[in-house]
Amino acid sequence: MKKLIIPVILIFIALPLRSQQEGKNYRLMVMDITSNELITVKTFPYQVEAPNWTPDGRWLVYNSAGKLYRISPNGQEGPFEIPTGTITRCNNDHIISADGKQIALSSGTAEDWRSRIYIVPFEGGEPRLITPLGPSYLHGWSPDMGTLAYCAERDGEYDVYTIPAGGGKETRLTDAPGLDDGPEYTPCGDYIWFNSVRTGLMQLWRMRADGSAQEQMTFHTKINAWFPHVSPDGEHVVYIAYYVGDLEPGEHLPDKNVELRLMPAAGGPSRLLLKLFGGQGTINVNSWAPDSRRIAFVYVVPFIL
Repeated sequence: MKKLIIPVILIFIALPLRSQQEGKNYRLMVMDITSNELITVKTFPYQVEAPNWTPDGRWLVYNSAGKLYRISPNGQEGPFEIPTGTITRCNNDHIISADGKQIALSSGTAEDWRSRIYIVPFEGGEPRLITPLGPSYLHGWSPDMGTLAYCAERDGEYDVYTIPAGGGKETRLTDAPGLDDGPEYTPCGDYIWFNSVRTGLMQLWRMRADGSAQEQMTFHTKINAWFPHVSPDGEHVVYIAYYVGDLEPGEHLPDKNVELRLMPAAGGPSRLLLKLFGGQGTINVNSWAPDSRRIAFVYVVPFIL
């Protein structure tokens, strides 16, 4: 007898409480995509965003108030701050290297507030600047750790770029009108997934790592698809979806009713994993566990005082 797995679509629906809302809780959560089991790692009375899973499965890394922290996936150890020296405006774009020894991060500066990309040892230290130009928002790190992929605004256009992880000349990979964002390498390193508004709504796309063979992967008509995250086994892609009419296709705002969806990495229909209240900061960067079964994300809980 086949076990019926029912998608979780009701438990975490929360509507904005605009006039009455006095604050929010932020739940760092883990979901098993095969059983739909949900675990709350920790609830915070302040904003936390964008969890990453370390390659060894021991830690989740997230950002809060401009700094980075690590906590065990069961919530029993931490949180512990990851020192980033003079860089104290970290945003929700950060990734852990394939060997687990470094973190690449995006942070604003005191001079102009434009986001730039840095690399810091996992245990912390003074970050090394990678992209002198801003704004640059990190999203991908190649499996061989040699190249970073990011969204950057240059001359009024936001496109996908790559740059050597040691620094150097950046390479523009997309040039379609409108926003191209969220570039992330596949585990084999041959492809980069990203999201693009070039067809009207935000959709998921895939291209070769050199920017060639750009191919549309989702064809939604009622949602805007953002931030594709490829599982470590290369089989699945999880992404966040905003409802058409809630915001402009090129916007990814916080405090919205959104969906987490799952699709085959080879292409094909997606399925609903979860409806929740969140958006910006929920799942901006890859948050797959090494087992390719679990994802981490942040769920916002509005409350009335």
